[in-house]
Amino acid sequence: MSDAKLRHAIAFEAARLMYERTESEYFTAKRKAAARLCRGSIKPSDLPSNAEIREQVQAFARMHEGEKRTENLREMRLAALWLMRILCRFRPRLIGSVMTGHVRKGSDIDLHLFSDHVEPITGTLDEEGLQYDVERKHLEKHGESRVFTHIHVYDTFQFELTVYAEDKAHYVFKSSITGKAIERASTRELEELIAREHPEISLDDAMQEREEAVDPYQLFRLLLLPLENVKQNPKWHPEGDVLYHLLQVFELARDAQPWDEEFILAALLHDVGKGIDRYDHVNAALQALDGLITPRTAFLIENHMLAQEYKAGTLGFKARKRLEESEDFEDLMLLRELDDRGRVPGATVGTVDEALEFLKQLERDNKGK
Repeated sequence: MSDAKLRHAIAFEAARLMYERTESEYFTAKRKAAARLCRGSIKPSDLPSNAEIREQVQAFARMHEGEKRTENLREMRLAALWLMRILCRFRPRLIGSVMTGHVRKGSDIDLHLFSDHVEPITGTLDEEGLQYDVERKHLEKHGESRVFTHIHVYDTFQFELTVYAEDKAHYVFKSSITGKAIERASTRELEELIAREHPEISLDDAMQEREEAVDPYQLFRLLLLPLENVKQNPKWHPEGDVLYHLLQVFELARDAQPWDEEFILAALLHDVGKGIDRYDHVNAALQALDGLITPRTAFLIENHMLAQEYKAGTLGFKARKRLEESEDFEDLMLLRELDDRGRVPGATVGTVDEALEFLKQLERDNKGK
């Protein structure tokens, strides 16, 4: 294989690893790709650049995501503008794939903020009722140790806010991909970008619509996270707390019917009422989720305990007939089966945020069909 063909093959394999999110860093992805494709050692100068790999990642995105990618970019830019307006006092700058247009499935929205203290920023997020986590990351580079503060905001899209000192507001940050100054946009510049590249949008209408909208995923997260502290009877639930059980059932539902957003959501939320009223958790869940889930998802949650009685043969005739006549009867019994299987001590599960991100992406994919 010629050097040019090998370089292209490494770039292609590294891009595949990054698009599938097996790897998140360019350096690691290209090294792993080279190890898979080359028997001997390879000089660093023969490896593809980060820019070459990014180009291949975008080719994957265009091939697999099509028009949905353009729609997603537009919505992400509107979401970025909304949060930048909220955080205007911290001189936000949009960077990364949402700025450049190189988004792909799972991309988050990256903002730089400038403040000598993180508390004013988190206070503003608290006032807006937004969910977030603060992460302080220690990095060693060129023999120098640095601490970066990131705030991860969980909304319709996920945001990563990187906080720098106020005197860095005019600092020229360089891209690890190109080595050149990164592209970034102030609030005004982003408004101009949206007007130029998405002329069909009325910014005033879009912002008003977003202000009035309720983000169901934010409420789902608020309902789910406390369930880690809600313990269950080990006789029936040897796996432990309610959240661990729900994440197990979510994983099983995703494997069983990966296209079925309503079914997977029912699997994730069927026991959320146990954090509100453990003696009547079904009705508690339905009340908390009223207006945020579809009638089919509500049916599955409402009847998952009756399905247990049906399976045991203890359910009355009229109730049995009502369930059997439902077009969702088979899915209800599948949920019951997965509910019973999702009780394994030590089972591997993802996080709440990973589950919600999967559902958000599935919703966007289904809307684009």
